[in-house]
Amino acid sequence: MAIASWAASTAYALGDVRRAATAQVTGLFFKCVTAGTSGGSEPAWPTDIGVEATDGSVIWKAISSVYADLSVLAPSAVIELYELRLDNTLHGSTHVTRWHNGCNAALSGGIVWDGNTYASVPIKAEGFEQSASGTLPRPTLTLANTDGIITALLLDVNAVTPHNDLTGAEFRRIRTLKRYLDGEATADPNAQWPVEIWYIDRKSNENRDLVSFELASKFDLAGHFVPKRQLIANVCQWGYRSSECSYTGSNYWDVDNNPTGSIATDRCGKTVKSCKLRFGENGELPFGSFPSAGKVR
Repeated sequence: MAIASWAASTAYALGDVRRAATAQVTGLFFKCVTAGTSGGSEPAWPTDIGVEATDGSVIWKAISSVYADLSVLAPSAVIELYELRLDNTLHGSTHVTRWHNGCNAALSGGIVWDGNTYASVPIKAEGFEQSASGTLPRPTLTLANTDGIITALLLDVNAVTPHNDLTGAEFRRIRTLKRYLDGEATADPNAQWPVEIWYIDRKSNENRDLVSFELASKFDLAGHFVPKRQLIANVCQWGYRSSECSYTGSNYWDVDNNPTGSIATDRCGKTVKSCKLRFGENGELPFGSFPSAGKVR
């Protein structure tokens, strides 16, 4: 039976299990470990198993949505679903293509899950192992191309961005159990493993029979850095009076922090002192930099 979603201002008993009311990719349900009444708005749900969240007078503990099924002697078949999501800026579309490889549960036709149809295509996806040390994994994805569909997709995106070859497209790996597919007596689109999100880094091979891609995590893409902003210690990076800066006052200072009587000569010195003049000595400062950077040697 599908798990009901969380509701506001509702009494919950010890042991009740609910799913988040908003869309999640964590593959988690939440078990009531302290009975009470939920709050008026949805709590910030944890993203790791075993972590608790306070919701009004209720305390929820995160649990796996599929663990109980896997722990039985004869669990339902594990189904792997794949989604390719285009980026409008790079590919001229936000189209989502959905596949499954039909390897498990003798499913050779289309699969319907959460109202979406996943077409059966010969797929080899490998290299998704997880490790706490060493380099980040770079899985490979190989799709059959005998009908030319993948080549046609490549031609479409390359017409928007030359030589793109689907680079930057989001690839999702979704795993659930056969018993949760649409049409099953126990269908539940929320029972799944955490969704794995990858990005196509490059096309490694293409011929009449197959096309192969190398995937990377968002932290392992060329030209991407974490954090995205440079760590500058003492110079605010926000535009003065912008939405990030948020200063809209009628008190003015020049670039050297001297009072001035006109907005025409109002200039921010981009320092913490400049920020304090505008927001108060003990006020919350929207300072767009990192004052503590470089203080530890």
